[in-house]
Amino acid sequence: MLEYLLAAGLGFLLTYVFGKALIPYLRKLKFGQKILEIGPKWHMGKQGTPTMGGIMFILGSGLACIFVGVPQMLEGDFRHIIVFLFALTFGFIGLIDDYAKIKKKKNQGLTAIQKLLLQLISATVFLSILRYIGDLNPVLYVPFFGVSIDVGWIPYLVIMLLAIVGTVNAVNLTDGVDGLATSVTMPVLLVFGLMGAYMGYTTSGLFAAALFGGLAAFLIYNFNPAKVFMGDTGSLFLGGAVCGMAFAYDLPLLLLLMGIVYIVEALSVILQVTYFKLTHGKRLFKMSPIHHHFEMCGWNEKKICIVFMIVSAIGALVGFAGIQSMLI
Repeated sequence: MLEYLLAAGLGFLLTYVFGKALIPYLRKLKFGQKILEIGPKWHMGKQGTPTMGGIMFILGSGLACIFVGVPQMLEGDFRHIIVFLFALTFGFIGLIDDYAKIKKKKNQGLTAIQKLLLQLISATVFLSILRYIGDLNPVLYVPFFGVSIDVGWIPYLVIMLLAIVGTVNAVNLTDGVDGLATSVTMPVLLVFGLMGAYMGYTTSGLFAAALFGGLAAFLIYNFNPAKVFMGDTGSLFLGGAVCGMAFAYDLPLLLLLMGIVYIVEALSVILQVTYFKLTHGKRLFKMSPIHHHFEMCGWNEKKICIVFMIVSAIGALVGFAGIQSMLI
C-alpha cells in the first residue's frame, strides 16, 4: 500500500505543479471553451475558460505511475503502462477534437464518424494486445453470482468494443458542469486501487492510485467556479482509463456497477432523444444529459457534483462487493 500512497502523492504533486504552468499558457494561447447557446444560459459566463486542462493530470499521473512502477517493470510487469497508453490514445483523440474546436472557434471538432472510427481502432488494438499477452479471455465473470460465462471470442470482442466506446463517450457526456467528471471518477479509481491491492494486480492498482492523486489536484482547479476545463482531452482519457482498468482485472462487467453515473448520463440522452421523436417535440427531461436537468430544477453545480459523487461511490463499492467471492 505504501507504493500506492507514493503514486497518489506524486500524481497529486506533479498535476498541481503542471496546472500552475499550464493554465496561464492555455490562456496565452487563447485556448478557451466555446459554450453552446442551447445549453443553460448561465453557462455563457464560462465562455473562454481554458480547456484541454486534462493534459495536466495525464502527464502527472502518467509520470507518477511510471516512476513508482519501475521495480515492477524490471520484473516484466507492464500492465500499468499498457492501461496508461490505452487511455492516452483516447486522450490524444480528445486532444485532436479539442484543437479542431478551437481552430474552428465552434463547439464542434471531429465528426462523429471520425471519432467513432478512431475509438474503435484504439479499442481493437488494446484488446488484441491483452489477448496476445494472455491477459484476456472470452469469459465474463458475473458479480454477486460467482459464475463465469464463456461467450466465445467473436461475440465477446464485438460486445466489448461497443462497451468500451459507449463507456468512453458516456464519461465525455458526464463532463458537463464544473468538477463533475473529475469527482465522479475519483471513487471509481479508489476502488480500482483497492482491487489491485486485494487481488495482487499491483501495477493496475498503481495506475489507479496515480490517477486518483492527479484528479484530486485537478479538482482544485476544476471545482466550481472552474479555472480550467479538462476538455475532451481529459474526459476521453478518463473513459479510456476506467475501461482499461476493468479489462486489466479481466472484469469488464464491473463497468455496469462502477460506471453507474456514466450509464445514467448516457441513458438520459438516449431517452430524451427517443421521447422527443416519438412525441413530436415533447421532452422527458428539462434538459439532457441529466445533470443539466437537475441544474434546471435549481441545483447548483457543487450540489450536483457532491450528490453524483456519492452515487458513484455507492456503485463502485457495490461493484467491489460483487467480486468478494473471487477474493476469498
